[in-house]
Amino acid sequence: MSTANTSTSSSNPPPTSVLFARGVIARLAYWPALRIAVEQGWGGPESAEKRTWLASVLVDDFEEQDPTPDSEYVEDRLLQVMADEFDANLEDGSAEAVAKDVVALWQQVSAGRTELLAEFEERADRLKGKKLQVEEAAGEESDWSDESGDEDEDEDGVDQPPRLLDHQNRPPKEEPEVDADGFITVKGKGTSHRLLALNRTKCNTTASNT
Repeated sequence: MSTANTSTSSSNPPPTSVLFARGVIARLAYWPALRIAVEQGWGGPESAEKRTWLASVLVDDFEEQDPTPDSEYVEDRLLQVMADEFDANLEDGSAEAVAKDVVALWQQVSAGRTELLAEFEERADRLKGKKLQVEEAAGEESDWSDESGDEDEDEDGVDQPPRLLDHQNRPPKEEPEVDADGFITVKGKGTSHRLLALNRTKCNTTASNT
């Protein structure tokens, strides 16, 4: 009896992994670029499952790699998955902000702290049941915003995660261009979507409905 209990206990994931997974899921939930990709079905009927799969890939990366991934690695992972799985080429800089938050989250939960986890889950909870509002503009462009008015950012059947970009051959980053109306562009599924560009918070989160 005691042996069975010990076996069951040893099979449970460590607390750090559970907390980190919760935080990653919450952080991805309010990333607008991914939210619109899921809501618009850019990844097909399994778009929501692909978001969950992406979270599991990130968790595995941090648990299995030594040293753990840095923000550039995570950003490349996010951009690659958005391109490969959702046909979305991001130009808003939000992947960098998400990547930095994920790295900071890992550092915190590894140290036994949960401030970022609580913050991410609170922001994600505020967006539950709400959808991004997309307004068709002239030509192929459309404007979209979060109906909540919040300033936060927001695989099934996939055997292996997409290959990452080669850091050595990675092209230099270009600062996202902001038009006269204060919008930046996210391209996906043959259309362009404009994101309102605002300042970032101290957590390096793009506070723009991003």
